[in-house]
Amino acid sequence: MEKGTRTVAEDEKKKDKKKPGRIRKFFSAVRLTGFVVLIGLLVIQIIDPYPVEFMRVKAFDMYQRAQPREVKTRPVTIVDLDEESLSEVGQWPWPRTIIGDMVANLFKMGAGVVAFDIAFPEPDRLSPNMIAENVSGLDPVLEETIRGLPSNDKYFANIIKQTRVVLGQAGFDRKIEDQEYRPPVKKSIAFRGTKPHAFVPILPSLVRNVPVIEKAAAGHGFFSLFPEPDGIVRRVPTLFQFEKDIYTGLAIEMLRVATGRRTILVTSDPLGVQQVGVAKGLILPTDKKGRVWPHFSKHDKSKYVSARDVLSGVVDPAMIRGKLIIVGTSAVGLLDIRSTPVEGTLPGVEVHTNVIEAVVDKAFLSRPPNMNGAEFLLTLFAGLVMIILVPMIGAKWTLALFLLIAGGSGGASWYLFAEKKLLFDAGFAMISTLGIYVQLTYMGYAAEEAQKKQVRSAFSHYMSPALVERLAEDPSTLKLGGENREMTLLFCDVRGFTSISELFDAEGLTKLINKFLTPLTNVILNRQGTIDKYMGDCIMAFWNAPLDVPNQEREGCLSALEMIDSLEILNERLEKEAEEEGRPHIPLRIGIGLNTGTCCVGNMGSDARFDYSVLGDAVNLASRLEGQSKTYGVTIVIGESTYKNVTDLACIELDLIMVKGKTEAVRIFSVLGDDQVAQKPLFIEYADFHAKLLKAYRNQEWAQVREDIIVANKMIDDLGMEHHGLYDLYEDRMQDYEQTPPGDDWDGVFVATSK
Repeated sequence: MEKGTRTVAEDEKKKDKKKPGRIRKFFSAVRLTGFVVLIGLLVIQIIDPYPVEFMRVKAFDMYQRAQPREVKTRPVTIVDLDEESLSEVGQWPWPRTIIGDMVANLFKMGAGVVAFDIAFPEPDRLSPNMIAENVSGLDPVLEETIRGLPSNDKYFANIIKQTRVVLGQAGFDRKIEDQEYRPPVKKSIAFRGTKPHAFVPILPSLVRNVPVIEKAAAGHGFFSLFPEPDGIVRRVPTLFQFEKDIYTGLAIEMLRVATGRRTILVTSDPLGVQQVGVAKGLILPTDKKGRVWPHFSKHDKSKYVSARDVLSGVVDPAMIRGKLIIVGTSAVGLLDIRSTPVEGTLPGVEVHTNVIEAVVDKAFLSRPPNMNGAEFLLTLFAGLVMIILVPMIGAKWTLALFLLIAGGSGGASWYLFAEKKLLFDAGFAMISTLGIYVQLTYMGYAAEEAQKKQVRSAFSHYMSPALVERLAEDPSTLKLGGENREMTLLFCDVRGFTSISELFDAEGLTKLINKFLTPLTNVILNRQGTIDKYMGDCIMAFWNAPLDVPNQEREGCLSALEMIDSLEILNERLEKEAEEEGRPHIPLRIGIGLNTGTCCVGNMGSDARFDYSVLGDAVNLASRLEGQSKTYGVTIVIGESTYKNVTDLACIELDLIMVKGKTEAVRIFSVLGDDQVAQKPLFIEYADFHAKLLKAYRNQEWAQVREDIIVANKMIDDLGMEHHGLYDLYEDRMQDYEQTPPGDDWDGVFVATSK
């Protein structure tokens, strides 16, 4: 029981030890950096600098361009001071008598309210009294008569006093010098809740109309539009503040006069303006500064009638009767051209028309204060998802998750705009999340690359590139242990190296070995082989480890053939060097042994130091076959397991041999050429003839074998191959067998006495 208790306690201690490790792993440097970046982005979102707001409103512009407001009702008609009117009546400003006649005609045709998107800040220069003052040399009687005539301004004032006219006022964001003080016009605003003076924009200057006209008007509204820094009019002010008094916009004042209301109701709270109410059913949702966000329509020419046609009385009465009339201009010379989210150029008067239509059709866009909180939470949620999951499940899956979140957020944002007329910005959250994803992915990639670079630097000098890359991809494989794999082994050794080495000193011999090993090594590596080790002038290599190599036997045999070719090129270069140095030249000759079989491959050695190598019986046999290449007078000797998978190459059987250290005979072959050589009719004929020769040899038909050897050598000459010593070996053996016959039960196996 006590022992069991101790075991439980020990388990608890182990769990406690693991917890700090897990916590440290979770709060890795990559994640901590991600948290810092996320906090910084959330702070930026709270501060909401202009670049962030700019990206947001541009996204909303895109929504409006994709789905501009469909015009359902046409409560407004624009009387246009167009180019044709200016050409016929004269340049602007027109005499106030003409403007008064135009207003009178509009009300005769049944206009509901007439508003001016124009101000009349100065007396009419064509009034009789102004002419009397400006023209010198007049007859006193005539001058007195002219001065007695009513002014054009009074004429205009008498007309608008009998009608419902809203005069325009212009607000400026700069102080106008020597501006005449005028007492404010009668108030038309009531407040509910907190007074909005702290939020309503303050304008230093207000350009109003001459007093005689201003006093006669039914209402006054400012028509100034203040484009945002990129020059686009998105939000239209309904209120502004001048000398601590709050004034209404032109569209709001028109609606007030049209509905017969004495005041409008501004509702606000400590966070700012909430809405402006004109009458029941005519409510304008605003931002905290009292600006409305109309859902703009495309430019609509059918809303316009020419001022010329109104004056001449030829306008369609249906365009006037019961309508709210705004007198404005589309003439380029009068400088009232604006840009909106859906139109690059639009007469400013049509912006006011969009506001009134949006009120009537309840087509305002709205951005409630809680949208900021929702966008903040989206940024927080998506950022945390990336920070937690990128290091955990990797960049590929988190990218798919990011695309899912981005698509869902973007779809929700579009749905809220298209169906609910709510402005929700998913852009900042998604850009922030993408930035966090890129930062986390880059840091993970950089850390991984640093680890790979360290592995490559440590092992690239004595391991194959394939192995180095595998270790770089997964450094955890650097541990003791191995695995069983079907592999092809190659041993290559120089023939007569002792004689060659006597021609060089130590330094020269080292250079020679390097010149020899370099091209042969390149051949092996280019054929997906792995160099196991160098043993003086000997090379050991293998295929199918650490990476799978399709057709490993073929790659090994073709490597052996290419090694022979590269050696010929090297011998030519060495011969020239020997001639230049005045020393004898002994050509380098090699023997190659190849065998395929199951081996144990992995990191062999001690805990302190180990090498990636291979062990197994197939390795020993490959080494023995390399040694037999000299005995059989051929360059390449391969085992039967290798031969079975390279029958398309130019191969011949050599013998049945029991190599030293083995108790069973193995069938061995030689590779004389690639598949192109194997397809030559002469080689096919030679290979068949050699097989018959070998059969006669095993049947102890010595005389027949000697005759066949002569023919076989002739075939080798015809093929242009270098004579091998195989048939000389058969001659020597036959002489021994004639003196000491192997017996009738001989199975053709030769027992090797040397390695």
